[in-house]
Amino acid sequence: MTTTDAVWADLTSRWQDLADLNGTLALLNWDQSTYLPPAAAGGRARQKALLSGIRHARATDDAYGRLLDAAAARTDLSPEQARMVEVARKDFERATRFPSAFVQARSRHFGESYSAWTQARPGNDFARMIPYLEKSLDLNVQAAGYFPEFADPMDYFVDQSDEGMTAAQVDAVFGELRAALVPLADSVIAAGPPRTDFLNRHYPAQAQLRFGEDVIRQYGYDFAQGRQDLTHHPFMTRLGERDTRITTRVKEHDPIDALYSTLHEAGHALYEQNVREDFLGTPLGGGVSAGVHESSSRMWENLVGRSREFWAAYFGDLRDTFPDALGDVTEEEMYRASNVVSRSLIRVDADELTYNLHVITRYGLERDLLSGRLAVADLADAWHAAYESNLGQRAPSDVDGVLQDVHWFAGGPGGAFQGYTLGNVLSAQFFAAAEAANPGLKGDFARRDFSRLLGWMRENVYRHGRMLRPAEMVVQATGQPMNVEPYLAYLRGKYGALLG
Repeated sequence: MTTTDAVWADLTSRWQDLADLNGTLALLNWDQSTYLPPAAAGGRARQKALLSGIRHARATDDAYGRLLDAAAARTDLSPEQARMVEVARKDFERATRFPSAFVQARSRHFGESYSAWTQARPGNDFARMIPYLEKSLDLNVQAAGYFPEFADPMDYFVDQSDEGMTAAQVDAVFGELRAALVPLADSVIAAGPPRTDFLNRHYPAQAQLRFGEDVIRQYGYDFAQGRQDLTHHPFMTRLGERDTRITTRVKEHDPIDALYSTLHEAGHALYEQNVREDFLGTPLGGGVSAGVHESSSRMWENLVGRSREFWAAYFGDLRDTFPDALGDVTEEEMYRASNVVSRSLIRVDADELTYNLHVITRYGLERDLLSGRLAVADLADAWHAAYESNLGQRAPSDVDGVLQDVHWFAGGPGGAFQGYTLGNVLSAQFFAAAEAANPGLKGDFARRDFSRLLGWMRENVYRHGRMLRPAEMVVQATGQPMNVEPYLAYLRGKYGALLG
């Protein structure tokens, strides 16, 4: 039975206020990443700091804490309500560890750092970012220090994004993956590249955007509750219960970069757009963890969007959209070109086999920064050395080196990347379970029918929001804990077939 008395109404009203403040901050961040004039960056950082302080005050209010304590002692709550209180109490306890002045200072600094990065990266000016990143690192180490139960700062950040996991568990997963992926990538690369010359032809930006939007509309992305805009570094953001936006970037001499960015961010948005209606505006109204969220984006981008069946459905439309560029290209050639494997410098452009090596590199550097083993001033050199070790590549400049990702410059080092690879692992595990429940699932894609996959993900992942803990959700949905084997089996099967 669902409790609806006045005390509960007060609690839900407070949750809605917090959700609205989060949405307003997300709106300011979205605008800063899309349309904000460069000269307005300082004012925007101040606005965000002010709102962060207001949100923190609401989230740590003593009266709110008393309401949560009283709710936790009740025996008449439904399972959903009890979980709302449990999640809210955990969020409250974490928020109260941070002094308000610290929250505002951290928010202001990250806003200023992001704005500086948007100018420093095009200018290859890592030296400009060193003092910003040093302060970001100090702030994040200080943040972890408010939680002495985590002996290792990385444990705090991993738990923040992937509840229940530890850095040691991530280390183990990454070690197993690296041991398997390096020789597999080597064998595929040694076989030689497929034809890709046509990817360098001219593909007008607006036509690319329209094509990608047509695809995600058929995936199930609801444009009545969202939109797509351009940005430096693509992302998805929820601004309100029915406002889930995505961003992308376009290269006019690469027809698939924007496409896969759009598919990826739409995968995140499909999660947010399919959370249970009665969870919206409550502590359960969003994705359960970074890894599970990323599993959705990577599934729709890679397991669907890079499949042979996907190109059977859409290559004709793409060729009709760009007849001059693709007139001499076959469906098979496009399929192979979209799955080319190469050692590259850019994480977001990496193929499925080498992508995780980019993540493992960043994760290792984060661990070294947080432990004090690596100084920010030495980070650019450490980046180059790690890339030479893990990918056999060295960036010609810091633009495609330490400056390439926004994460450290908008939020500081700490738990920023491991969720991407955990998401890859889980994407294959979820997809295998969906296939087992829906025989012939891949054949649907060739008919542009994604309803069975979306339905399975909605029922087993999306709708639950934060109702289940991440590990519980994985077991309930797939019948087993997170396991790298389905992911490795998927990669071996796919690339084994491509090798013939």
